[in-house]
Amino acid sequence: MTSHSIKEINQILKGIIIGNDSLIINSPEQLELATGDQISFIGHKKYEKFWAASNAGAAIVNNDISIEPGEGRAFIKVDNADLAMSQVLEMFAPPAPEFDEAVHPSAIIHKTATIGSGTRVGANCYVGPKVTLGSNVTLYPNVTVLDESTIGDNSILWPGAVVRERCQIGSDCILHPNSTIGADGFGFRPDPKGGLVKIPQIGTVILGNGVEIGANSSVDRGKFSATVLGDGCKIDNLVQIGHNSRLGRFCIMAGNSGLAGSVTLGDGVMVGGSASIKDHLTIGDGAIVGAGSGVAADVAAGTVVLGYPAVEARSALKQWAVLKRLAKES
Repeated sequence: MTSHSIKEINQILKGIIIGNDSLIINSPEQLELATGDQISFIGHKKYEKFWAASNAGAAIVNNDISIEPGEGRAFIKVDNADLAMSQVLEMFAPPAPEFDEAVHPSAIIHKTATIGSGTRVGANCYVGPKVTLGSNVTLYPNVTVLDESTIGDNSILWPGAVVRERCQIGSDCILHPNSTIGADGFGFRPDPKGGLVKIPQIGTVILGNGVEIGANSSVDRGKFSATVLGDGCKIDNLVQIGHNSRLGRFCIMAGNSGLAGSVTLGDGVMVGGSASIKDHLTIGDGAIVGAGSGVAADVAAGTVVLGYPAVEARSALKQWAVLKRLAKES
């Protein structure tokens, strides 16, 4: 990693340096592990108490911080320390893995596929018939893109990612290792003669621009039409999105959460880790589903729900308080 002076860092952040403005920073690090040549951050006032025990030379802090950096150390005060730290991480980020050649000799690219300028295809990739890869797409080793799928400009597919037939991936998307786009939706019906009969899933998947899918996550194809993720959605690792679900823009789903089939999320919905949402439900714009919750009814826009089954957050907290009191009295 390269080094930067704290003044160079602040040129990007456009904050205010408090304390030692001659520091040279070699890397960012979390507060409890940082050393004198590293920069960390304090994203909330409740973490101020950990600064005294940290060896970090500098920290990015919010403007409302109530402590001083101390001798030989420095703060960069900004409006939003979390966002500013992301800019610092970009400054120090190591380069992505290199390609010796644009298309590795072991890659198999069908003669009818269209490959945009600047696109790179790694070892053992498969690009099927009538696939379209836009400009500056990166397929790392062992990626599979099946027939008639499209990948938009500047998208990155990490090793083991699979895009099945007829799926559409927007521009500036990231598919992390072993993610799967377009697996069959989970559709079966009991048949007295044949046990469980598989229902054909003839739809597809459409990912908007700037969508990120975490490692080992799956977005199932629709039974009809498409499973759709709007622009800017961010999906964590080990997430399941069922067939014909529709996500609005900028939704977030944390690890081990899941949507059953035909769920609709509005814009800006946040789903906590290990939460599960029943089929055919609608979660309104800006709603938040707490970690571990089980949602069995529609959720209105802007509502926070918790628990299993999930209820409005204040109601859930009251229920838990009553149960806690009853437990003490018994």
